[in-house]
Amino acid sequence: MASLPFRYHRGGIFLPDLALWLDAPVRQMGPERVFVSHAHSDHTALHREVILTEPTSRLMRARLGGKRTEHILPFGEPREFFACKSMFSTKFRLTLLPAGHIFGSAMSLIEWSGGSLLYTGDFKLRRSFSAEACDPTRAHGVEMLIMETTYGRPKYRFPPDEEVMREVVRFCREGLEADETPVLLGYSLGRSQELLRGLAGANLPIMLHESVFTLCGIYAELGQSFPAHERIDPAKARGHVLICPPNATRTALLQNVGPTRTAVLTGWAMDAGCRFRSGTDAAFPLSDHADFADLIEFVKQVAPRKVFTVHGFAADFAQTLRELGFDAQALSEDEQLELALGLPAVTA
Repeated sequence: MASLPFRYHRGGIFLPDLALWLDAPVRQMGPERVFVSHAHSDHTALHREVILTEPTSRLMRARLGGKRTEHILPFGEPREFFACKSMFSTKFRLTLLPAGHIFGSAMSLIEWSGGSLLYTGDFKLRRSFSAEACDPTRAHGVEMLIMETTYGRPKYRFPPDEEVMREVVRFCREGLEADETPVLLGYSLGRSQELLRGLAGANLPIMLHESVFTLCGIYAELGQSFPAHERIDPAKARGHVLICPPNATRTALLQNVGPTRTAVLTGWAMDAGCRFRSGTDAAFPLSDHADFADLIEFVKQVAPRKVFTVHGFAADFAQTLRELGFDAQALSEDEQLELALGLPAVTA
């Protein structure tokens, strides 16, 4: 097979000849399989048949529920699949590689007769506190790379996570000394676990929002360890550091803990107005995505023949890659493109 058409639609990628979706955002109940890169809600739906890692499977069950046919793949072990179409069957091989985004997040290396493709989903090249280390080395030299580019502008160069956590610990201690309850805001899945693991060794008393506490329990069942923590109790929260999802600030929960000092944890903290937009006292650039420098480093490590960029500053980063000598093209969020892997792109 010299080329393999694919369609970009609403953030997902569809490979019709392989009957395979990559992070389909809309429920798929037909014969197609869906690769689910990780368990964040914008990458999951109630599909009929999915390919994913064990942690993603466990986290999906907790967050989404429902029943589905699951192909659970360990990292690094190729699995052969057959895509049956009306008159023929196409064989392809799929290997999951750690993406470093959140626990269990995976990239998909797809190989077929005549070609290869790496789809990253969300990824983080820098070492995470709570996710497996990103490993693009197995995909070196692929023909095509489809990569997320959330922070694809030069201004988004994050300081080391350890440095960020030192500032977070200082923020918490200053709040406790002022008799204010420090509230750290991050997504229930991924960011909150990064925070909790990052606070190890700080000897801070920690309480977790119910949703965070539940997901940390699943992490622990799968072998992850955390510093001591409790489920949040507003009556006893004073004198503790609270880890909560961002929407917790709009609930009655935090209205009952007395004076608070709030901070949001996000890569968008590199923007000067982040803490004002989030309505918090501070913003710290702790992200589970690759920053600009690591996006470039990732492409260099993979060394693909062709790069397609999605999400965030996709067009800007594609232009950066072209300036560096790579053949790169953005897949717009606002249009649907029909492309053939290994052939020039054609807009449909």
